[in-house]
Amino acid sequence: MENELQELREEMARIRAKVDDLENSNVEIHARYANTIGVLRDLTAHTSESAKQAAQAAQFAAESSEQCLAAAAQAAAIPVIEAAQAASNAAKAAAHSAMQSAAAAASAAAAAALAVAHHAEDASSQSSALAAEASRKATAFAAQAVEFSHKAAEFVLNARK
Repeated sequence: MENELQELREEMARIRAKVDDLENSNVEIHARYANTIGVLRDLTAHTSESAKQAAQAAQFAAESSEQCLAAAAQAAAIPVIEAAQAASNAAKAAAHSAMQSAAAAASAAAAAALAVAHHAEDASSQSSALAAEASRKATAFAAQAVEFSHKAAEFVLNARK
């Protein structure tokens, strides 16, 4: 009987050790999980901000392209074809900048979406939606800048005739 009691005590000690190990492991996993969630939250916030800034850059590039279009139109009206060509070139460069900004916004939106795919948290989902909207805006501004660039080039072509 004493031997059985000793075996039970030893078995209880082994079970207690396993429970302690599980508790320690659970605390460690919880700490890692909380850290990962924090990193994902920061990542989605940063990607959302990057996408918004890229959309803003695309808007500035589109506005620059529009101003270059106006300059090309004015320069084409007078016999200063070189000025019209320079304005057309500037509009083209602004259009390229807008396209790069749109690509950056799309990349940031994709990163935010990836973060959401790993952990669907409200803050991550909102950041992803903001990044996607910024990407949409940047793409629209890039398309507008390209259109202005083409119009500026048309002014130059017409002025050369």
